[in-house]
Amino acid sequence: MYYVRKLKVGKNDLLDQLALECGRLYTQNLVCFWRVVRKKEIWLKPSSMMRWHSSDKLHAHTADAVVQSFFSAMSGWREARKSNSSLKPPYKLKKYFKIEWKSSAIRIKNGMLALSNGKKTPAIVLPWRFELPTKVEIGWGGKQYELRAVYTEEVSMQPIGNEVAGLDLGEIHLAVTYDGTNCYIFNGKELRSKRQYQNKINAEIQSRLSKKKKGSRRFGKLLKSKRKQLNSLDNQIQDISHKQTTTLIHTLHNEGVKIVVIGDLRNLRQNVDVGHTNNQKVHQMISGKIRGMVEYKVVRLGMSTKLQDESYTSQTCPVCSHRYKPKGRNYKCSKCGFKYHRDGVGSVNIRGKYLGSGQVVGVMASPIGVRYKPHMRCSSGSGIKAATA
Repeated sequence: MYYVRKLKVGKNDLLDQLALECGRLYTQNLVCFWRVVRKKEIWLKPSSMMRWHSSDKLHAHTADAVVQSFFSAMSGWREARKSNSSLKPPYKLKKYFKIEWKSSAIRIKNGMLALSNGKKTPAIVLPWRFELPTKVEIGWGGKQYELRAVYTEEVSMQPIGNEVAGLDLGEIHLAVTYDGTNCYIFNGKELRSKRQYQNKINAEIQSRLSKKKKGSRRFGKLLKSKRKQLNSLDNQIQDISHKQTTTLIHTLHNEGVKIVVIGDLRNLRQNVDVGHTNNQKVHQMISGKIRGMVEYKVVRLGMSTKLQDESYTSQTCPVCSHRYKPKGRNYKCSKCGFKYHRDGVGSVNIRGKYLGSGQVVGVMASPIGVRYKPHMRCSSGSGIKAATA
């Protein structure tokens, strides 16, 4: 398990020089790799490329990390194309690229963090009041460089029980969970409104940019305004997502959940055409980001996640298994009369699919609604009481 500490470090010529050198090395590696593939039909290994490409301006392990970043992107492409064959492999050239230091190039002495570089480049020295990180990365953060220090930690917490919870991700409701006893509905209204406003701002400014001459003063001012507004909204979306998912995970942990079964939405956007309005709703969902947050946060509490196919889970009655497509957010089975929240039915069936269990017996408890509030705690245990509606 690891966590990341981020700090703004400003902008200077040395960081520009190192980022430019990393970009040159990445581009050189990419061009040579595909040239060998094209002419020799040989797919070189990372070890071969690391011996081939190096830099006297960078620490040896920093240069290796640049090459490894390219092969990491290649691995991601190979995995992603299993579900989408039209995806392109890494091919874009980089002028600037992130600078990465491994443990061999990181030192702390007298309250200063020293990051070693090549023989021809002085070390980067920064004031530091934290412990020694296992890896450090510096990249462009929009207005200045941002340092990201990575720390590894042992998982100390353990799940309270052995329960299994189903998790249904959505657009109207951010997440709906069912653990066999209680159903929690995490409202996504705030997040959805931010995403819609973000799309609106982007479309309006992009339309105005298309009428301006590229490189002109007005074009530059509009572009700067666009970046400022979208970055602000990105931060707000990130804040909402973190606070909601942290509340969700701690709630499940307190309920004795050990395994969180997440409905698999990875192929949701492929070949989907449900009309202009609904297409926008589907494509503005950030279910992948929410799933990623849940997956790494449950590990800190000693829990684990599983992916489960969620096809027809919101249409299948958990009592009699009759399939019926409801209108609106309430589900009422046309065969047995079972009534429940539509997304709650989805989470019940996701859990049932994973367990292979039979039908729901008895009357289910009413769902508990959870709304986003700015004071919700983000990085530590947050109870459900302060956020329920």
